[in-house]
Amino acid sequence: MKNLMKKWNQLSLVKQIIIGLIVGIVLAVAIPEAAKPVVILGSLFVGALKAIAPVLVLFLVMSAIAQHKSGHQTNMKSIISLYLLGTFLAGLIAVIVSFIVPVNLTLAKGAEDLAAPGGVVDVLKTLLLNVVDNPVKAIYNANYIGILAWAVVLGMALRNAPDSTKTMISNFSDAVSKMVTWVIKFAPLGIMGLVIDSITTNGIESLLSYGKLLAVLVGCMLFVALVVNPIMVYVAIRQNPYPLVFKCIRESGITAFFTRSSAANIPVNMKLCENLGLNKDTYSVSIPLGATINMAGAAVTISVLTLAAVHTLGIHVDIPTAIILSVLSAVCACGASGVAGGSLLLIPLACSLFGIPNDVAMQVVGVGFIIGVLQDSFETALNSSTDVLFTATAEFKKWRKEGKKITIKKAA
Repeated sequence: MKNLMKKWNQLSLVKQIIIGLIVGIVLAVAIPEAAKPVVILGSLFVGALKAIAPVLVLFLVMSAIAQHKSGHQTNMKSIISLYLLGTFLAGLIAVIVSFIVPVNLTLAKGAEDLAAPGGVVDVLKTLLLNVVDNPVKAIYNANYIGILAWAVVLGMALRNAPDSTKTMISNFSDAVSKMVTWVIKFAPLGIMGLVIDSITTNGIESLLSYGKLLAVLVGCMLFVALVVNPIMVYVAIRQNPYPLVFKCIRESGITAFFTRSSAANIPVNMKLCENLGLNKDTYSVSIPLGATINMAGAAVTISVLTLAAVHTLGIHVDIPTAIILSVLSAVCACGASGVAGGSLLLIPLACSLFGIPNDVAMQVVGVGFIIGVLQDSFETALNSSTDVLFTATAEFKKWRKEGKKITIKKAA
């Protein structure tokens, strides 16, 4: 047993997660009833990540700002530009693909009692109100815009604090980071539980009738992840982008796929940034910010489902309106995390652009919930892995200009 544990610990975390994934699939297919108690491992893993992420963000950002030396570059402008451009391009790709492969929906009931935002102003208002949220409430509700705002303000207020105070905050930050590594070590067991839960609860029968819609959604997201994002990375760093792209998908995307939560994946992304040797001052801010505004997957979901409703109802769409939809889906996607229900509840807002009544739009949302087991998984994997990808891209671009060698470190 001791030798077995030694060999297990010698494997990289990615290999451990793949083993947990395979074991989970085998147990769910072979002995679904007996495997159901193992589902608790997935709930515990996601719960632990969600619990520690707000505290991690608060202390990391506060420590980084408090000890930030004036004149030191953090690349935040480049990262935010990449976030916004990536989200817009994802929406645009989804619009183009939806015209090439039009999808007609069998509208579903079941989402009519949910409240969707009335317009872009409502989305942006919610986003701004989250900035000034009560700090304790922001941590409790995992409101990362609010947590970031308070962490930055507190960090700036502590810039002139005694070194002993800064050291204490830094020690707290290191301690929480250490706790994160302990939680992540349980990722293989957590993923195994999540896989068993997904297969035994949902199955695939309910998804088959929406096969074409899922194919368009997943196809768009894969195209963004494997073609659009690598092109953006190459333009910035001028070298083969795929080692970095695949590392981010492998070490961030897989975990995000099963947790289906960008917030829960923040600790995983922080650890990956550390492994890549990125600047802590930068990624401690850019990763939680990305979990809020870097929403390429959400932009794809909003565009595809909105245009599916348009095609179903036989509404004619001209090119200028389609481009406006790309912009609207990008803006809405950036505010998705501040709205209950995420990207799906922003579909009625986009549908209103084409005069589609709210009751019909909410039926489209119902379709979204039916396919959500796969749609949300792919969406979160794309969103979360891209947070690290663009943070690393901005850093590597700076290294290239300084003449430093760019190397992609292997997983520990």
